[in-house]
Amino acid sequence: MFQELFTPSVQHSLDLVGIFVFAISGALLAVRKNFDVFGIAVLAEVTALGGGLFRDLIIGAVPPAAFTDLGYFTTPLIAAALVFFLHPEVERIQGAVNAFDAAGLGLFCVTGTTKAYDYGLGLTASAALGLATAVGGGVLRDVLANEVPSLLRWDRDLYAVPAIVGAAMVALCLRFDALNALTSGIAVVTAFTLRLLAMHFHWRAPRAWHRSSAKAEEKSEAAA
Repeated sequence: MFQELFTPSVQHSLDLVGIFVFAISGALLAVRKNFDVFGIAVLAEVTALGGGLFRDLIIGAVPPAAFTDLGYFTTPLIAAALVFFLHPEVERIQGAVNAFDAAGLGLFCVTGTTKAYDYGLGLTASAALGLATAVGGGVLRDVLANEVPSLLRWDRDLYAVPAIVGAAMVALCLRFDALNALTSGIAVVTAFTLRLLAMHFHWRAPRAWHRSSAKAEEKSEAAA
């Protein structure tokens, strides 16, 4: 089913676009952290391929695609080189990078869910791996950069929720035997749109009610 949704050439091209944009975000964080060229390349590779590697290892798709297709491995290096030499220019088009990142999020949560299901996982587990495919690289990027992962920070716009919605839509389509190129495309667009809206309106997930740190935060904000 994974192979039937799109032609192999289209699927490969979409994967490379998503990998390239995720690699850009990893390389930009490395520059902000003042990493050297090796650190920039590592963060680009990890951000771009981490989620897919985790998924493939879990479902037993070994060796992972990142090690069997040279394009998957070299694309993040190209992104790293671009950021290394042109990072001021790349920073200026951060809005466009964020938009492509949202597109990659939507694409990977759908393809990750579908591939996991093809390897025999149940619907819930497949959706969970779809989410991991979409956000896993970003989590590894932040951990290596010694930051609290954006996925866990309340002060960041919704990131995991759009991926969860996209993966859940795919799982429902699989449940009712309705997954095809059209419905998978709708799931991609839905996750993409939700992420764009979250960035535009700064939607954030709620925190625990009556948390003890609330008053302290209010005082610190007032003092600032």
